Amino acid sequence: MAVTKMPGQGPPAGKIELYSGTYFGACAMGGVIACGPTHTSVTPLDLVKCRRQVDPKIYTSNVSAWRSIYAKEGIRGVFFGWSPTFVGYCFQGGGKYGFYEVFKHLYGDNLFPNTNKTLIFLGASASAEFFADMALCPFEAIKVRMQTTLPPFASTLREGWGKIVAKEGYGGLYKGLYPLWGRQIPYTMVKFATFETTVDYIYKTLGKPKESFNTLQQTGVSFLGGYIAGIGCAVVSHPADVMVSKLNADRQAGESAGKAVSRIYGNIGFKGLWNGLPVRIVMIGDYFP
Repeated sequence: MAVTKMPGQGPPAGKIELYSGTYFGACAMGGVIACGPTHTSVTPLDLVKCRRQVDPKIYTSNVSAWRSIYAKEGIRGVFFGWSPTFVGYCFQGGGKYGFYEVFKHLYGDNLFPNTNKTLIFLGASASAEFFADMALCPFEAIKVRMQTTLPPFASTLREGWGKIVAKEGYGGLYKGLYPLWGRQIPYTMVKFATFETTVDYIYKTLGKPKESFNTLQQTGVSFLGGYIAGIGCAVVSHPADVMVSKLNADRQAGESAGKAVSRIYGNIGFKGLWNGLPVRIVMIGDYFP
């Protein structure tokens, strides 16, 4: 027998009401947990990727890089830059996943209810990432400077923050915002749209609804969909990722973003925009789901 929901009746005990403040808060917290620790765990990959993007000749391979860093600085050196990574991606993850659900509900259910759902995914993810990157940008700037300058620009997040603000003002923390948007917004649009479409396709191919599979099987489908989407994310956003590293390490005082990008591109060329792509594919695949 169907159960008629009475006016004012809430969700069953222990369940979060869909699209409530608690629901959006839970999504944001999920983003914090999903992004902060996972990005931090791949700091060794990110460290070598950023250094090789800025100076392709600094190491002959990723393995030789880790050996060299570990021999000189130990495990702390291999994870250098973990603190701005952790804080920045906790903020970014909370904003991205929380706002994605907000905008998906706003666009799909309220403003454009009859629009193709893939367009809703794209619009919601772009809107969410726009705001999430404002929280990430200062920490990304500090991380890149710490990781790509030798000797290091700063040894800790607090030291890096203080040095940038003292020398360049708070604007110095945001000088990489435009290329960060250029990297993260296409990345996130591809991420959510491809992920949701891929997972739907996998379940259709399996011939049974999602609810008929157990938790482990659903996790496997999500992981596969995430890895496939992650490869697309990496390729689409990688040139901008290189520019973020270059701009934070090599933008001259008073130089506009457009002029800096033009100068850097003149130095590295089209081929240089793809430095570190294989490592980034591995990184994104590892922490995407």
